[in-house]
Amino acid sequence: MSKQQFYLKLNPPRPTFILDMTAEEKATMQQHVAYWTLLLNDGIAIVFGPVADPTGGYGVGVVSVDDEDHLKKIIEADPANGLNKYEYYPIRAVFKQS
Repeated sequence: MSKQQFYLKLNPPRPTFILDMTAEEKATMQQHVAYWTLLLNDGIAIVFGPVADPTGGYGVGVVSVDDEDHLKKIIEADPANGLNKYEYYPIRAVFKQS
């Protein structure tokens, strides 16, 4: 079975979140980065990171998973899920040939 790729957008609780996180929110986001780093090291995440949009920052990621249920499990396990809200869309990713 071939993998499916999805684009994810992590919407923060407020437009200024990247600039004014509380200590508790910052700790949650550090756990989030550690979680996504593991996904990157496991080859599930292709890329992820914050976007410095002047109208309000947010996070993005692209993953390669078995199916949408696999993606939902990844989102549910994210320490930042709930503090932030996910939206995701299928993407027809093109990969560099090695």
